Amino acid sequence: MNYTQLSQEQRYQIAILKKAGHKQSDIADMMGVHKSTISRELPRNTGLRGYQAKQAHRLAMERRQEKVRPSITDQDWLRIEALLRQEWSPEEMGERLKREGRHSVSHEWIYQHVYADKNNAGIQNTL
Repeated sequence: MNYTQLSQEQRYQIAILKKAGHKQSDIADMMGVHKSTISRELPRNTGLRGYQAKQAHRLAMERRQEKVRPSITDQDWLRIEALLRQEWSPEEMGERLKREGRHSVSHEWIYQHVYADKNNAGIQNTL
């Protein structure tokens, strides 16, 4: 089975099947998802009044939003490119940006940016 996140409709289905007294493994079989999906879903998204689909979906969406990382600004990339021209390593640049109070950029992201730019005949002939 491939991993996909549960939809709101699936959460309603879980709530109905759970209320009807079905076991977690039976719910998983009926829905065509892995049993671990259901065993994770219920404790994560059960409130004080039990598992409610609308609340479960809201909680799941809130958690998903929290994990969204902000994108690196064009201004940060311009700073990175300026440091590249000064022959700074990606590791040094990541630390420098952090000290400057800018968005935290890992050296892996900087390498990916450099290689992507190089493939587009960009300025990154320094690495």
